[in-house]
Amino acid sequence: MDALVTPISFLLIIIVGYLFKRAGRFKDRDYRIVQRIVFGITIPCVIINSFVGSEHDASLLWITLFSFACSFIPLIIMYAVTWRKPVEERAFEMLNVTGFNTGNFCLPVVQSYYGPGAVIVAVMFDIGNSATISSFMNVFTTSTLHISPDRPLSEQAHEKGMTTLPYTPPTDAHARRLEHRAKLRRALKSLFSSVPFDIYIVMIVLMLMHIELPQWLADICAPGANANGFCSMLMVGMLMELPTCWDEVKTVSRVIGWRLVLEAICVAAAWFLLPFDVQTRKIVMMMCLSPCTVFGTLFTDRVLGNARLAGFTLSVTAIISLTCISLVYALV
Repeated sequence: MDALVTPISFLLIIIVGYLFKRAGRFKDRDYRIVQRIVFGITIPCVIINSFVGSEHDASLLWITLFSFACSFIPLIIMYAVTWRKPVEERAFEMLNVTGFNTGNFCLPVVQSYYGPGAVIVAVMFDIGNSATISSFMNVFTTSTLHISPDRPLSEQAHEKGMTTLPYTPPTDAHARRLEHRAKLRRALKSLFSSVPFDIYIVMIVLMLMHIELPQWLADICAPGANANGFCSMLMVGMLMELPTCWDEVKTVSRVIGWRLVLEAICVAAAWFLLPFDVQTRKIVMMMCLSPCTVFGTLFTDRVLGNARLAGFTLSVTAIISLTCISLVYALV
């Protein structure tokens, strides 16, 4: 019964967030306020708390490398398997199949199941994942599909059914270098403008230097860390929207299908390949079962001009994720 308390309570918060929006208590864009609270306050508090008073073995960086591979390789796979689809569908699937919603979803779940001491494993996983979803995912998608990052795809001229937008590469070597530098600057700016990722880097440096954080810092961050689960699930509910036609249902179904296949592969790899104890591997398996990312919704909004369907996809995968994570906790 205890294994059911966390997923049921989180699911109820998601439903409350959705119902409040449907009742007009929340507006369509109000989720962005909660999003700023989650990424700017509560997740940083969870990260700092996880590094206070716990032993941090540098070998946990293998989990960071593993998560980076698990989040970046699917991006390449989705680029390859969608090569004959219209550019709109390719962008949607690449942005929503890729990555794990660990920071504002799985972190509070793991914290609820295993306590603050176990969150460090989830944090190390999220470092590699964040490098992909907060920057490279968007840059890779827009670059390979030749979509301008300055305005939505709907405002860019292209024929219906095109797999990529028309693109003429610069013939001048200097112009090519400038283009590559601009892409790199955009990727780095996106990466280091993420508050959680910046704190991750600082925490890793302190860990490698064997500098321990004081307990009073954890006490200050505790209220924010404890609020992370509620705020995160409320935001998921505020993002939820229902599809309006059968084509949208099929699009969401494809994303969910690909995610389940790729997540199953990552779960098996975590269990059989990682050289850690059972609990650590179970936590990594839970991370691999995370739903779609909030960054996927954000970038879908920027690239396609509409985050509604991405929000629905996130909500559906969140419910599936809660179920799968609870099964791993109860049965493995």
